[in-house]
Amino acid sequence: QVQLVESGGGLVQAGGSLRLSCAAFGITFSNYAMGWFRQAPGKEREFVASIRRDPGIADYEDSVKGRFTVSRDDAKNTVYLEMNSLKPEDTAVYYCAADFFGSGSRALNAYEYWGQGTQVTVSS
Repeated sequence: QVQLVESGGGLVQAGGSLRLSCAAFGITFSNYAMGWFRQAPGKEREFVASIRRDPGIADYEDSVKGRFTVSRDDAKNTVYLEMNSLKPEDTAVYYCAADFFGSGSRALNAYEYWGQGTQVTVSS
């Protein structure tokens, strides 16, 4: 049974930081590129960041570049999203996703497995 389990979301003031985690179960984690996506109420789910398999090349959506950092720890089967200088417009449910031998695509349909999401709320 494949599961991706996000954690670390919460309520934070603008300018603050959060670190999201996504733990994977039932897959050979090192064989997957991992992505982070987010969906705000009434909006489409959008790409945030991705990280490839070793050497772990990362990609970021322009609005988070320089503020967010994606990383992975294959020994822990976990991908992280460090979010700094948070803005109210970052408020969304954040999802992690796994793409078998992927290249860190920005397209939702490239990913085979998805977590249930974790809520991030940034107050002004």
